[in-house]
Amino acid sequence: MKRWGFVGLLALVACGPESSTGTLSRGQACPGVTAGEVTGEATTRQGMDAPLPSRVQYDGRQPVLIRFRQGGQTRASRVTAAGAELTRAMGAKVSAVYRNIPVVAARVTSLEWRMLEQSALVESIEEDQRWTSQGQDLKSAPARPVRASSQGASPADEYSEALRLVQAPEVWDADGDGVLDPGAPTGQGVRVCIIDSGLDVEHPEFQGAVAASHDFLEGDDDPTDKSEKGEWGQGHGTHVAGIIGARLGQGGAAGPRLGQGGMVGVAPGASLLIARVLDAQGSTQMSVVLSAMEWCESQGARVVSLSLGGGTPTRNSVDAFKAALDHGMLVVAAAGNQGGPVMYPASDVSVLAVGAVDANERRANFSGAGNSLGLMAPGVDVLSTFPRGLGTFAEMSVNDMVPTSRSLLYSPTGDALGRLVDCGLGDSLDACQGATCDGFVAYVHPGAVPVDQAMANVMMQGARAVIFGNEDAPAGGAADILSLPRRGHWAPAVSVNQATGTMLRQRLGTFARLSLVPVDYAYLSGTSMSAPFVSGVAALLWSAHPTLTPREVRDAMESSARDLGNPGRDPLYGHGLVRARDALQRVP
Repeated sequence: MKRWGFVGLLALVACGPESSTGTLSRGQACPGVTAGEVTGEATTRQGMDAPLPSRVQYDGRQPVLIRFRQGGQTRASRVTAAGAELTRAMGAKVSAVYRNIPVVAARVTSLEWRMLEQSALVESIEEDQRWTSQGQDLKSAPARPVRASSQGASPADEYSEALRLVQAPEVWDADGDGVLDPGAPTGQGVRVCIIDSGLDVEHPEFQGAVAASHDFLEGDDDPTDKSEKGEWGQGHGTHVAGIIGARLGQGGAAGPRLGQGGMVGVAPGASLLIARVLDAQGSTQMSVVLSAMEWCESQGARVVSLSLGGGTPTRNSVDAFKAALDHGMLVVAAAGNQGGPVMYPASDVSVLAVGAVDANERRANFSGAGNSLGLMAPGVDVLSTFPRGLGTFAEMSVNDMVPTSRSLLYSPTGDALGRLVDCGLGDSLDACQGATCDGFVAYVHPGAVPVDQAMANVMMQGARAVIFGNEDAPAGGAADILSLPRRGHWAPAVSVNQATGTMLRQRLGTFARLSLVPVDYAYLSGTSMSAPFVSGVAALLWSAHPTLTPREVRDAMESSARDLGNPGRDPLYGHGLVRARDALQRVP
């Protein structure tokens, strides 16, 4: 995965000239300016010292999965009950006891590990793998035009470009009047379990949508990804959930450029089951995901959406995903964002792997590929729900032009006006040509240094706002990571695509204005965004045909997919782009 924004301390306070006006001398900084992340703590440690994705205080124990011998027709649940008793007797801390596989999750000391290995009941012990989310920390797509709101806007304005690409409105609003067609499959009667970072349960788009929830990190039924101090986590799960089941006509704060209804999900009638497993850094453990899957099954889920992964397959994980499939659940997972082979668990034979395409049906360069790839779905610059007020939408004007821009994830809101100054790579306090402490709008080429470091450098030179250009990338390609740490002092910041970047470079020295407003939505990229599109289409199929098996639902989606790339199934596109209407027509 690419780097995320939490990169330590950047408390940059430097001595500068006594006057706050005039051109800076080389290497100097404006006085009294604080930029960057000024408070924080280490978020990763190595090996056994890696922090757990939970509130439990680190105690020096190793998280493991312990598998017990299962003889004959003995049920796994009976084996694990006896195994859990043995594990506790050895002094280990049991964190999960599974029903579908003869395994318990525990935290053990090295001595307890050796003692358990010597027991005749224990078949194997393996380290508990760390899995991570597959969105937000990805390459951000070039900004695309956003539909403008207008007087008399209809609910049909909630149909995003990506939603139309997978034919969802053609299933439940065939006449395009913005009203759900009577009797049309909307996902009603189908439970979709979202194993992710939780949900902003108060978001207007989800009122009446959540059937049940559980927080596997906190051990309660409140899945809100929010700390006791009121600070939100990544918002990843809220974005994923909106793609699947945001309700029609229940929009939140959308700013001036979206209609009042916001957006709608692929299956706006589906019931959502929310299982929070990802911590604030987007990390979890395999054992937690396996616990969440068994909870999903107990709640009657037909579809499980996994926008996370990592590690490698083990006997325990393979058996767990096979049990989910055998028990009637279709598990849909993100193919991964490294551009290499499909990651695990998407590559598992019992799981449907989903890669990402852009609005022009081209494979995203970060999308995982390989023979295990099943389907493609929109995963570049996808609009969906975000924790209330945590998203930002940007508007920019340069002289008499209004070029397209996209706010950086977690950028502060506000207005800024200043002369457009070329700050090159933003890699030093010498980067901005002609910077003054009176304030300006910095134009930066991303990639040489982390985005937050570039931000801090140009802010110390007087920048009131920052524009990250991408004119060196191919048309339609992706830009570098464009997100900011949640903590620290930052200026409003946006990214622009190749065409806009070229235009701005021709207008250096003119005045630019940026306005960023808080909204309840965000544009994100990644296979994290692709998997829920397929999960939503599966819900539509089950809504229309409740007796289908997971294999039949998968076959209908794969056989009806829009073929992309080389004819037939191929490693880059799998079976092709998922299409809801076409899939329904394949079912007798």
